[in-house]
Amino acid sequence: MAAKQVLASAPDGPPEGSFLSAATRAGDFIYVSGHAGLAPGSSAYGEGRDWMPGEVVEGGIEAETRATLENLRVVLEAAGGSFKDVVKINTYLRDIDRDFMAYNEIYKTYFPNDPPSRTTVGATIYGKLLIEIDCVAYVPAERV
Repeated sequence: MAAKQVLASAPDGPPEGSFLSAATRAGDFIYVSGHAGLAPGSSAYGEGRDWMPGEVVEGGIEAETRATLENLRVVLEAAGGSFKDVVKINTYLRDIDRDFMAYNEIYKTYFPNDPPSRTTVGATIYGKLLIEIDCVAYVPAERV
């Protein structure tokens, strides 16, 4: 097996970006890039400061959290893993004081038992996005 394998995109996954890989496998670990609440199949639009990597789903933090986690799930599965394999999650919220509780309620439905280690911070996120999440999964190469 190659030391590093790159997954450029995932079928039915988040919009593709030529400037990043959807996920990268290094040994037994899969590193999934930060994804946001973008509608699958949508395209980047705009220019300069108005550029967006795809259409943001409507419905506020709850809808964006669901879409973000679904985008991560699709990418992770395309790379040979699942949410059961996730060992670490990093979440970035535009307004952590306002959105943490609503985000956390949705998050708990995706990781109801033995949740992975997680860091959640308030951050300036690009454009009008409310949330971005990345993760690391442990998936032994012989399983793939």
